[in-house]
Amino acid sequence: FWPALNLAPGSRVFVPLCGKSQDMLWLRAQDHEVVGVEISPLAVEAFFAENGLQASATKHGTASIYQTEGLRLYCGDFFQMTAEDIAGVSAVFDRASLIALPPSMRSAYAAHMQNILASGAKTLLVTFDYPQHEMQGPPFSVKEPEVRALYGKTSEVSLLHSADILNKETRFRDKGITQLQENIFLV
Repeated sequence: FWPALNLAPGSRVFVPLCGKSQDMLWLRAQDHEVVGVEISPLAVEAFFAENGLQASATKHGTASIYQTEGLRLYCGDFFQMTAEDIAGVSAVFDRASLIALPPSMRSAYAAHMQNILASGAKTLLVTFDYPQHEMQGPPFSVKEPEVRALYGKTSEVSLLHSADILNKETRFRDKGITQLQENIFLV
């Protein structure tokens, strides 16, 4: 679904709450410059070590920046990120950020994201929808109406794909989940 963003080669992509996601390497391989943010120094250091990447580290206010060719990871609090930190970002890949947050934090997350993103930046958002009472998150269940409430006032929200993925995601079934829908949105 990445082509739905219609990004030019070399476009800068923001990956919030990135952890040590392999998606960042895939995005870089697609000729994008990747900017991520992760609060855990262990995850940031593991990302570079596990992928055999050498990174330079510098301080940036309360955060540290780990950088190598095509990748810049901020080790710090997403809510401290500024528009300047992600200047030039054309798109956001939110595969595991919104669903990592409990309901009480999602509104602040969406509002902050909208405040720091440049006008016209697009987001590819992946969510899970399952009976929340069957499993404590994260990942948390985020239903389509909530996505529209969080982003619909300032952006167009399009559901690109919805599929039952319970049979593919046995770890969820093993935790007692009886239904698991993956939804992919273009915001």
